Amino acid sequence: MIREHIEIVESAIEGERVAVPLDGTVFEMLSSSTSAVAAEPTRFSYFENDGVVWGDYAGDTVVEGRFAGVREGDTVRLSYNHRSASGALTHGNAVTVVSRTADGALRLTEFYASAAGPEASACVEVR
Repeated sequence: MIREHIEIVESAIEGERVAVPLDGTVFEMLSSSTSAVAAEPTRFSYFENDGVVWGDYAGDTVVEGRFAGVREGDTVRLSYNHRSASGALTHGNAVTVVSRTADGALRLTEFYASAAGPEASACVEVR
């Protein structure tokens, strides 16, 4: 199971991994293994100070969400909480790898667990 998860992680990362500050960046979800990305994809606002990362997100099925964690190099480890349109509360932990797309935008590839097993999502910087 661990080997399969590592293979999922490595194959999902696109572009050159980069260790850049995320303060003031905004990202939109491109894809997710747990939901279809709607016409109004989830949008994430990131803030960072001395390796501490935090922010908020909303869109698609998420009405309101918050996250906080730490960045070391190209990797962010965070915890998140959100409320969906149905009123359900969700919380968990994620590991996010920061990379750069061919056109220079930042990309976040996020790995987390659900009841179904390992999950992944991808977001791209809104410029």
